[in-house]
Amino acid sequence: MRESFLLFASPLLGEEEIQGVLECLRSGWLTTGAKVKEFEGKFAEYMSCKHAIAVNSCTAALHLALEASGVGPGDEVITSPMTFTATAAVVEHLRAKPVFVDCVADTLNMDPTAIERAITPRTKAIIPVHFAGQSCDMDPILEIARKHRLAVIEDAAHAIPTRYKGRMIGTLGDITCFSFYATKNLTTGEGGMITTDNDRYADRMRLMSLHGMSRDAWKRYSQGGAWSYDVLAPGYKYNLTDMAAAIGLPQLHHCEAYHRRRLEIARMYQEAFSRLPQISTPVARDEEAHGWHLYVIQINPDRLTIDRDAFIRSLGEKNIGVSVHFIPLHIHPYYRDTYGYKPQDFPRAFAAFQRLISLPLYAKMTDRDVNDVIDAVRLTAEQNSR
Repeated sequence: MRESFLLFASPLLGEEEIQGVLECLRSGWLTTGAKVKEFEGKFAEYMSCKHAIAVNSCTAALHLALEASGVGPGDEVITSPMTFTATAAVVEHLRAKPVFVDCVADTLNMDPTAIERAITPRTKAIIPVHFAGQSCDMDPILEIARKHRLAVIEDAAHAIPTRYKGRMIGTLGDITCFSFYATKNLTTGEGGMITTDNDRYADRMRLMSLHGMSRDAWKRYSQGGAWSYDVLAPGYKYNLTDMAAAIGLPQLHHCEAYHRRRLEIARMYQEAFSRLPQISTPVARDEEAHGWHLYVIQINPDRLTIDRDAFIRSLGEKNIGVSVHFIPLHIHPYYRDTYGYKPQDFPRAFAAFQRLISLPLYAKMTDRDVNDVIDAVRLTAEQNSR
């Protein structure tokens, strides 16, 4: 058994990130400035999109995207229950209603066939969530959105670098929102990015990301800046700092290399677990296009004498950190009580939840770490086989 505890997730940081932060500290400019502008420019170039707007979280990105697309009181936004609470919470913040549709059983992404049935005269937008780093089936989603004149705002918190039919996630919908949280494939500690090719959306999101002011601090306090500004709207405080961007720049530079390592680990898991009847491995439509933010197995209860929670406890006893993605939103008390949801209202999401275990998957893992996870999963499965 492994001697030390293997964290479920841990960022791969190097001297470049350290020196970048030190450079910011020594410059005296800590908040949004030149580093953020550089990060936005390089991210837009990487994505091949027109606009990239750096913000302090994916939650902020989703909020700004919905507001820019005109979502407001009484509107409805269709999304998946298989996501983190932020996806639906931002809808609530705008006094709109999140409307859930079930996931497909294999990839756990939003079921495109369920979307049209959920559309009402109040529907304003669709938020596809690219679960675990695998793209939703975007062609039918975009077709439905065009037919009903709905905005498509992609929750790509897991999806960098993810591709769909050769195109980067970040270039498909009207607006795409990324997360740079500490566990993500690209991290700034806390942070996020918004991409769009729509000038009007971009202008509105930039304005609202920093108090609705006509000039940010960089434009007012740097050399040649002007002190005056106008408040054009009651905006938010969602800007990214230069210190965070200094971490993000080398992370972006190494993004493809980190993805290759994640793909190697995922393939090691797939090879090891494909012959283990007690668990099911994730379905990947295209292994190389998958972002592999998460590697999510599902236990097969009919082949085991223990349930999912006991399986997790066993892995913890073997010093393997794991998680569960996700507790479906419709069974959380707020959404359950506010909208009267029952677990079986979205049966595929609920069934998957009872079987899901997310295993460690990050670029810093060594082959020995990966083999320790494989050994722990295999031993737990075999010791508790029915």
